[in-house]
Amino acid sequence: MNYLAHLHLAHLAKSSLLGNMMADYVRGNPAGEYPADIVAGIRMHRAVDRTTDTHPLVKQARRLFREEYRRVAPITLDLVWDHFLSRHWTRFVPTLSLSDFVRFARQTIEPDLYHTPEKFQELNEYLWSQQWLTRYAEKEYIGKSLNGMARRRPKLAALSGSFDDFLLNYPELEHIFFQFYPLMIETAEQQLFAQEFTLRASE
Repeated sequence: MNYLAHLHLAHLAKSSLLGNMMADYVRGNPAGEYPADIVAGIRMHRAVDRTTDTHPLVKQARRLFREEYRRVAPITLDLVWDHFLSRHWTRFVPTLSLSDFVRFARQTIEPDLYHTPEKFQELNEYLWSQQWLTRYAEKEYIGKSLNGMARRRPKLAALSGSFDDFLLNYPELEHIFFQFYPLMIETAEQQLFAQEFTLRASE
């Protein structure tokens, strides 16, 4: 899952938007470093990622990518899921427009940016002003985002080529999304991601 899906699922679970959004920029155990609600949000984000990475439908989606792009397919799919969520937002959230949700998320997150990791603060300088979350609905913007990551990180150069497989398998990926994402919504609404983390921590 990428930024939009993480924010949407966090909102459904009544979890910290800031914690869920910044989780990729926090290493190790966040307890004691941030307020309890933000820590819970970070942990929810990690639980969402674990669920996504291991889900049979997501594994099915990865197999649609050619072998030379399969290694980076998880990264590509994170953007793909945001693409379909952004494109079909009203189907999942008929009572709140995507632009209004993005505005709400920004107003919730920005006041507390001062005590977040520097790299996360840098992300926020571009995320909102360049309207990433709404532009994910455009296929071309997904390609631009993948190409940007490929340029910045040479080890992920295959991301550029993976965009072609996204286009080639568009109907199949969209079908998988409509099977997979409602399951994530149900889990978030029942606040089961937090329970999943608690169970793992007690093992």
